[in-house]
Amino acid sequence: MTLFTVKQLPNVFTCMNLLCGCVALVAVFHGNEILLAGMVFLAAMFDLLDGLTARGFNAYSDFGKEFDSLADMVTFGVVPGMIMYNLFVKGPDTVFLGSNVLFHILKYFPFIITVFAALRLARFNCRKSSSSYFTGMPTPAAALMITSLPLIVRYDRYGLGDLIHNPYFICLFSLITAALMMSNLKLFALKFHNLGWNDNKFQYLFLLIAFIFFVLFGFTSVPLIIMLYIALSLASGIKFFNPSEKTS
Repeated sequence: MTLFTVKQLPNVFTCMNLLCGCVALVAVFHGNEILLAGMVFLAAMFDLLDGLTARGFNAYSDFGKEFDSLADMVTFGVVPGMIMYNLFVKGPDTVFLGSNVLFHILKYFPFIITVFAALRLARFNCRKSSSSYFTGMPTPAAALMITSLPLIVRYDRYGLGDLIHNPYFICLFSLITAALMMSNLKLFALKFHNLGWNDNKFQYLFLLIAFIFFVLFGFTSVPLIIMLYIALSLASGIKFFNPSEKTS
């Protein structure tokens, strides 16, 4: 009996995604921003690879679809919520004017990201998806954006540490991120159908500007890159849509 076939490869990558998510949680507990960022980035790569190999080897299965969402829930749902919670409790509670009750209630608000990530993943599993665009911000993009915040604090080149640790900012940032994940915004997928400029100009433009942003601003550029992604998707005029496709 064959213990491993090439059609099981997507599930192997999903296992690696989940393992990276578990290590990322440990990194949050220990305040290791470098390990945290590395694990979330690797998990995003494994999440990409499981989709690529599933398509490449025609290895789709109901099991793989559900397993992928469960792994994503840990890595791109629980981990971001824990990051925001950790930033909250390490921030100043003086902004609440001594109201310990309000502080202890609001410190759990960042887990709205976890809840909405679960809702998004469930919605994704229940609807037909498009190969040209995403509906709402994908959970890996949201997780990478949130993972950049502890790095921005650690390598604070622009005096943003106090803002990022501000509890009100954290609550607002969490709310906006959760809303973007469940929104009906159509965001183009970074998939190249060919190497031509006309068919991929927004993808090329995004990658070029994102690279420039990262060179100039380092980790601080990650939230800017996500905003650029949303802006370019809106500017595209939703030209990626195929009328025969159903929205996801």
